Amino acid sequence: MAPNTADTALWPAPHASGAVDATVHVPGSKSVTNRALVLASLASEPGWLRRPLRSRDTLLMAGALRAMGIEIEEGVGPDGTGEAWRVIPSGLRGPATVDVGNAGTVMRFLPPVSALADGPVRFDGDPRSYERPLNGVIDALRQLGARIDDDGRGALPMTVHGNGALEGGTVAIDASSSSQFVSALLLSGPRFNQGVEVRHTGTTLPSMPHIRMTVDMLRAVGAQVDTPESGGEPNVWRVSPGALLGRDLVVEPDLSNAQPFLAAALVTGGKVVVPDWPSRTTQPGDRLREIFTEMGGSCELTEYGLVFTGSGSVHGIDVDLGEVGELTPGIAAVAALADSPSTLRGVAHLRLHETDRLAALTKEINELGGDVTETADGLHIRPRRLHGGIFHTYDDHRMATAGAIIGLAVEGVQIENVATTAKTLPDFPDLWTGMLGA
Repeated sequence: MAPNTADTALWPAPHASGAVDATVHVPGSKSVTNRALVLASLASEPGWLRRPLRSRDTLLMAGALRAMGIEIEEGVGPDGTGEAWRVIPSGLRGPATVDVGNAGTVMRFLPPVSALADGPVRFDGDPRSYERPLNGVIDALRQLGARIDDDGRGALPMTVHGNGALEGGTVAIDASSSSQFVSALLLSGPRFNQGVEVRHTGTTLPSMPHIRMTVDMLRAVGAQVDTPESGGEPNVWRVSPGALLGRDLVVEPDLSNAQPFLAAALVTGGKVVVPDWPSRTTQPGDRLREIFTEMGGSCELTEYGLVFTGSGSVHGIDVDLGEVGELTPGIAAVAALADSPSTLRGVAHLRLHETDRLAALTKEINELGGDVTETADGLHIRPRRLHGGIFHTYDDHRMATAGAIIGLAVEGVQIENVATTAKTLPDFPDLWTGMLGA
């Protein structure tokens, strides 16, 4: 697995000279922003997104929806304060071309939307996007009546031939490789003539919190959704056909993007405050409170936000991350600095993310002197004294932030292409050095 050489600029990861003590305002959630953009585009009336995340993935989503005829105006909110996007659902149309970059939410959420467009919509993206599984969405849409040209690849590039409507109905898919296959169909389901019933046929289903997020957001805009948690059949979700409401939605901070900053408090024995941490959320990043406490920290959720404090010791952990796989790189980085071994389980699907994250973490931590081995579904990490060196990112934002965490405790770590963090966390280098008081 060769690192991408398109951007080989090296960023010297700052080394912490003492305990971190900072307040970090984490930008909005990518997962919430991109789901909200889709739902607002399918609504029957205009809506507002307040404090949206502006990152590569969300700007790709907004650009794709604009290409299909949706009006998205950038400005301030209806109360005259704060950044906001006004979404005006003015009808979906083709021909259009969508650049998905390497954004899973764009490449998976928008093909069902494009099936409702009046005309063809072509999907293309970064070279890595061609390798990421899309067959779950493609096969499902064909079962529901859509016509798609993908030359039999089950992956990008492809063209969806929209005819203004989709019949919908029952569809069986294997979403073992990505919960986004389920979310993609549910988000557009209210606009299908018969709604949609999604039956997951696989043996595992990763990232369930993201499906719960999709369901909560659908219900908030007026959709009727039946789920296994609400008394329905296991692994079956039903969305009834109906109009969606325009909403005035305030986007929560991205709790998964808070991870490196909380990790900084943990590995330096310091304190980090994240304002506006929600008291109730479906974001997977909320599990960090539990996981990082077990690894040696403590946290308090106040009216202002989350206060996380490191104890000066970092402990290993044995944890199933199947529902929160995106947290794995940051947890692996902390585990490499712990005082005892760690086993991270339930994340075989990470081999299909922005890069093969299990192989990448193993290679990069070991090249700094670590002792990481891959298992069938995760990593085993035996802490060793680490040394400086180049930490490659493979165009993966969470690899870059993992390297930054290690760099706090290990002098001489240089991160290749730290700019890849702009995918979900714009201005990460400035936020990071600001946290350290630089």
